[in-house]
Amino acid sequence: MLAKKINKLFILIISILFFNTELLASSKEFISKLTTDASKVLARSESKDQKMLKLKNLAEENVDINGIGMYTLGKYRKSLSENQINEYKSLFREYFLKSFSSRLSEYTDPKINVLSEEVINKKYTIVFSILEADEKRPEIKIDWRVYTINPEKLLVRDLIIEGLSLARTQREEFNSVIQNGDGNIEVLFQNLREFISK
Repeated sequence: MLAKKINKLFILIISILFFNTELLASSKEFISKLTTDASKVLARSESKDQKMLKLKNLAEENVDINGIGMYTLGKYRKSLSENQINEYKSLFREYFLKSFSSRLSEYTDPKINVLSEEVINKKYTIVFSILEADEKRPEIKIDWRVYTINPEKLLVRDLIIEGLSLARTQREEFNSVIQNGDGNIEVLFQNLREFISK
């Protein structure tokens, strides 16, 4: 009887370790592939607009844009109507893709070394990496918060650059815009529209 219990416990522990190893490996590989694909796009001798289009496609495939968007609304998301939420999701998607691709397209051939990873829980894994220094910038530490609830469809939920969460920074910025507009969400919507139309 005791032998059976020990055997079951052993199998359970092995299963957990195997699951975590698989999760870690897939998260690390996911970020390695994503950064390699982005570097290949940026190294091409194409126009900035062509690169931005390819980077947008990469982001739509690999980033949880809706998840980040709802997080950045903070407490205000609870007070929005369904129509406002749908409008916000549409605006945020366009805003995020333009912001992401335009910033990244300034790099010509970034070299990112994916170092290690840490499973936080079954929903999240943090992947640690370094953007190598070059003549224009120092070495930069980048941590990737990977949403792992669906192992077959991993998604980036946040970037932590030198300890600063981009999602949290964006939420603080959006909250400031809304507060300065006396709590009117339409002020944020207008800001997003203006950025998108530039």
